Amino acid sequence: MRETIKTLLEEFRREIASAITSSDLEHIRIKYLARKGQIAMLYESLRDVPASEKPSVGKEINQLRDSVQSELDAKREEIESTRVQSVSKIDLSLPGRPKPIGTKHPITQTIDAIKLIFARMGFSVADGPEIESDYYNFEALNFPADHPARDMQDTFFVEKDVVLRTHTSPVQIRVMENQQPPVRVIIPGRVYRNEAVSTRSHVLFHQIEGLYVDKGVTFSELKGTLVSFVKQFYGSDVKYKFRPTFFPFTEPSADMYISCFICSGKGCRVCKFGGWLEILGSGMVHPNVYNFVGYDPEVYSGYAFGMGIERIAMLRYGIDDIRLFFENDVRFLRMF
Repeated sequence: MRETIKTLLEEFRREIASAITSSDLEHIRIKYLARKGQIAMLYESLRDVPASEKPSVGKEINQLRDSVQSELDAKREEIESTRVQSVSKIDLSLPGRPKPIGTKHPITQTIDAIKLIFARMGFSVADGPEIESDYYNFEALNFPADHPARDMQDTFFVEKDVVLRTHTSPVQIRVMENQQPPVRVIIPGRVYRNEAVSTRSHVLFHQIEGLYVDKGVTFSELKGTLVSFVKQFYGSDVKYKFRPTFFPFTEPSADMYISCFICSGKGCRVCKFGGWLEILGSGMVHPNVYNFVGYDPEVYSGYAFGMGIERIAMLRYGIDDIRLFFENDVRFLRMF
């Protein structure tokens, strides 16, 4: 028994010498001092010791228990002291570690850049609801009752005559209803189309529309405004052209193209090998629209234009998949 006590003490001291954390000490304490630990087992074995030796052996077991408890307490103080000393070495006067912060989304960056250019040209910013009535989204913008845009295959209907707006043009009507000319605004915002999601199209995207109405506004002013915009946004060397098109709410209407700055007009996959990129639609506000807002088309004239922000951002940053804008992939967002 005495040899067992000696061996157990040596084993305990080897283990405690290698302990470096409070958790290590707790494991050792349980092993030796718990109710079913090694020392408790020695007390149980005491009944097998001859009666004449029990007092002296019991005394040695008690001394073993006291030594184990004492050395555990001393080791615990040592570990705690080392931890405190380690903490005290921290220089609290040093500045904290900087936390990484996010940046503006590339769509927001593009909108801000466009807004800044038009603000310099005297345009203010307006906005409106994304859930619109059929009246503001279609009727007041001169869409015929049988126009394809009114079909459920192209538009998200909330109710029979309530839709998720398909463009930001309804805000033009709201502005003109509440403001007499001159009106000069741009309207950024989200719009929705019932389209198949692909690398080039999405059910959700952003537009910026512009509107200028006053006496004597001409198509030449529209062209001058848009040319000034593309030169500031894409660079003074950009080439551009206008091509006639049709919109229900403008007449005459024109799409604006710029030379492909990726291939310098030589033709590539982005410009479909044509050398030109369509960036916006525009035109003179249709007289029928004025009738809905109470403007006299014999007195006032004006122009409107609209552009898709995702398309412009894709061209600006060389992005080939529109879905990347909506996936919240931090790796993609950190690029901007």
